[in-house]
Amino acid sequence: MSEQRARISRRISSVAESATLAIDAKAKALKASGVDVIGFGAGEPDFPTPTNIVEAAAKACADPRNHRYTPAAGLPELREAIAAKTKRDSGYEITAGNTVVTNGGKHAIYNAFATILDPGDEVLIPEPYWTTYPEAVKLAGGVPVFVPSTLEGGFKVTPADLDRYRTGRTKMALFVSPSNPSGAVYNEDETRNFAEFCATNDLWIMSDEIYEHLTYDGEVAHSVVNYDPRGLENIIVVNGVAKTYAMTGWRVGWIVAAKDVIAAAANLQSQQTSNVSNIPQRATIEALNGDQGAVATMRSAFDRRRQTITKLLNEIEGVKCPLPKGAFYVYPDVTSLVGRSFNGVRPANTSQLAEVILDQAKVAVVPGEAFGTPGYFRFSYALSDTDLEEGISRIAKLVSESSE
Repeated sequence: MSEQRARISRRISSVAESATLAIDAKAKALKASGVDVIGFGAGEPDFPTPTNIVEAAAKACADPRNHRYTPAAGLPELREAIAAKTKRDSGYEITAGNTVVTNGGKHAIYNAFATILDPGDEVLIPEPYWTTYPEAVKLAGGVPVFVPSTLEGGFKVTPADLDRYRTGRTKMALFVSPSNPSGAVYNEDETRNFAEFCATNDLWIMSDEIYEHLTYDGEVAHSVVNYDPRGLENIIVVNGVAKTYAMTGWRVGWIVAAKDVIAAAANLQSQQTSNVSNIPQRATIEALNGDQGAVATMRSAFDRRRQTITKLLNEIEGVKCPLPKGAFYVYPDVTSLVGRSFNGVRPANTSQLAEVILDQAKVAVVPGEAFGTPGYFRFSYALSDTDLEEGISRIAKLVSESSE
């Protein structure tokens, strides 16, 4: 009798569930059932999409041009807008031919890896990392190689760190600034050092710039393209409108790369999805070309919340929370809370600690295990000031009532 075949492929079965989305879904399900849960899990602005963008989408719905297929690589007008935005925000020249419009940032990331990696190619991924990166590498046939960082080092890696994990199979290194989950921002010298190391060692760079506009305290998100002597030749930039414009549900991202990479990625996308929905594409043109005042307003609110949550977390005994310089996350060390008794429950790691906090305080956080670094929690502060303060207050109360 022949061996029974698996119903689900090994490739797909090996993909880990998104921990951030899973925790957010659990929190929302509890809330829907009437439980007063406060969720710090999802990286999603709590603001509505700016009115001018919504109005552009509504207008696009009535335009028959948008009722039909359009080019798989994106609307020509949007690709032109991305090129102009790249010059305005990142300071280097590209053309529309250097862009592909994708179904959100995750799609851009997967397409970038799939376009460059062959089976067995290694990708250097600094820790802590966003949960999707290693899974997208594996789906593309590559091998994720994790490069540790430290809280003391600002959760940033150096060329020496990268070189320690580089092998003859290393093809690419991942650069993320500002970082999810740590909020770390590489300064100009650190960005240059990263770029020059990759150029010297003939490594591709994938640069995720989705949080480029969310920096604080005078920090700037430097684009690695400006510091690599090869220019855009061996760099793939992924970006999108989700975080900057509160458009997570609209699902529009893009890739910026050399034209041969773009041609290959567009060909891949032509077989995957065809064009991104035309309505969000039209809305994105308005987002990039229209008034940018809402971006500054949201950033100001995030900055205020960043300072509030850092202060409140550091007031909890056993929590060490550095002040992040970008994105909308804090990433405190909560190692000292592991093993304490919370109403008779002793969590053995931060995953179990997160479960205790959800069960007993009705607050959802993402444990560091999801990002490759146990001992930490990720809190998104992209939620209302009221919920933020109430959520941290609940955790503080729970911790104050715990025992050794």
